[in-house]
Amino acid sequence: MSEITNKPKALFWIISTIALLWNLMGVGAFFFEMTSEPQALIEAYGQAEADMVFARPGWATGVFAVAVFGGAIGCLLLLLRKKIAIWPLLISLIAVLLQQGYIWGMTDAAKLMSGADYIMPIMIPVIAIFLVWFARKKTAKGWLV
Repeated sequence: MSEITNKPKALFWIISTIALLWNLMGVGAFFFEMTSEPQALIEAYGQAEADMVFARPGWATGVFAVAVFGGAIGCLLLLLRKKIAIWPLLISLIAVLLQQGYIWGMTDAAKLMSGADYIMPIMIPVIAIFLVWFARKKTAKGWLV
């Protein structure tokens, strides 16, 4: 194939940029939780959710870090058109699934949520799955090298 046919379309750049911004918001949330005083977490999240953050075991915090940093690195690699992007995105997806398993299986999150509260916990794994699929599809098209 010629170089011209392997050139990504505008939608690739839009999706990759939005995905990077999404993952950078996750990095920001991670740093907020790691560096904030307890009162700031309570004010931002409410007492019940802040208590879950305070009680979160170290391994779950590590999984959170892997999920957000892996996603951000993977999206940056997408923008650099590197097919290796699939690996940090896949690792991020696995970490997201572990994190969601912890949240839903080992905490009282389901009891504390209602209605719109479920949107973010559903969006996070859906977007992580989409990004792995997206990277694989674009690698197959020859857009990532």
